[in-house]
Amino acid sequence: MSTYFPKGEIARKWFVVDASGQTLGRLASRVARILNGKDNPQYTPFRDTGDHVIVINADKVRITGLKEDHKTYYSYSGYPGGIKAEQYKKRFERRPELVVEEAIKGMLPHTKLGRAMASKLKVYKGDKHPHAAQKPAVA
Repeated sequence: MSTYFPKGEIARKWFVVDASGQTLGRLASRVARILNGKDNPQYTPFRDTGDHVIVINADKVRITGLKEDHKTYYSYSGYPGGIKAEQYKKRFERRPELVVEEAIKGMLPHTKLGRAMASKLKVYKGDKHPHAAQKPAVA
């Protein structure tokens, strides 16, 4: 049995996902699966066969348990003493779309292929987005 390899251009679709009232992790895994292309019949692990995803209402996503008080985001500059920490509450108030985007990117492969998949993700704070010309379908 030979490995299936999609030939030619991959027809990419556009999907809109409404994040209002959804749990962050469940939303992120659903969107990561679409970006990865695992729902497509032409899925191949070593090629980017995923679709474009637009996430709206990122400011209305919810988080369960005590994570709202205890979750911390870290970033490190690479220099000694260059670690920064930010609480979930503060980051969500400042940029809720960044919280959703990081959760989704964390569920994609951490390679060049994963970065290519992540480039097809668009996250917006409200319910408006500038991608109406692509005629996105509801996912």
